[in-house]
Amino acid sequence: MKAKEIIDRCAQLEVYQRRRITDEYAELVFYNKDLAQWDTIMTDILGPTVCPAGTEPTPEDTQLTSDYGGITSQQTLYRKDFHDHRVIVMLWPWNDQAHTTLKIIVLKKQA
Repeated sequence: MKAKEIIDRCAQLEVYQRRRITDEYAELVFYNKDLAQWDTIMTDILGPTVCPAGTEPTPEDTQLTSDYGGITSQQTLYRKDFHDHRVIVMLWPWNDQAHTTLKIIVLKKQA
């Protein structure tokens, strides 16, 4: 699973800003009016959230996300291990209540 593939599955959803999209990393901003649809797609691909908003992240989740801005209790984290890689998705809601930053990270597993 590549970051671009996940973004392609969301093509019908409106995006406010595309910051960067590669196979290993994607960052964009979407409108909160579509948050439920984004959640449905992420859950279909990665399963339920491992750290939903309102929950304190575990030390493992904090360490795993630290190179990408980290995760807080106000944010949402999805994670799934595949055969040779791990996909991490973070949702960072903005203070304006209208936007959310989406980050998708694809990490190769250590041999």
